[in-house]
Amino acid sequence: MAATSPKPESQPKQAPTLYLIASIKVGKGLLLLLAALGIFSLAGHDLQDSFERFVRWLGLDPERRFFSNIGDWLETITPANVKFIASGTFIYGLFLSAGGIGLALRAAWAIWLAIGESAFFVPIEIFELARHHASRADTHGAFSHSKLALAALLAVNVFVVWYLYRNRGRLFRHHH
Repeated sequence: MAATSPKPESQPKQAPTLYLIASIKVGKGLLLLLAALGIFSLAGHDLQDSFERFVRWLGLDPERRFFSNIGDWLETITPANVKFIASGTFIYGLFLSAGGIGLALRAAWAIWLAIGESAFFVPIEIFELARHHASRADTHGAFSHSKLALAALLAVNVFVVWYLYRNRGRLFRHHH
């Protein structure tokens, strides 16, 4: 009887696009975690006073109407509001980081997490583009920077959803 060698475990196919998507998600997650820590640090501060000092540091006049309105708005923000925003930012940062790491490790759950997270923003981005298009107050023309950025985000999210969904079987085969 001939000795049979064990089947070599199939190597995952190379997927540079998958790793690019994963690294972007991890990068965004880490940035959000850092932003959350920064926001948490503001919870005990007088935001209006901090903003006024920052505007003065930039060499601008905090008494100008634009800056004064921002200062008035900052006065309405409570430490509880700041902690709430920081907590949400922190949780979303953890969510993105975990999903990105899961994608890089080719965890089956991570593909559905990434598809769901990216697909979640598609209707919001479409709504915002339609709203920007409908408002004629845009003095920068049809292709303002904010519209281009929003359209680019929409295109990236649609691509991520399409790519991950279309390639899920190839990229995330279950090993028996």
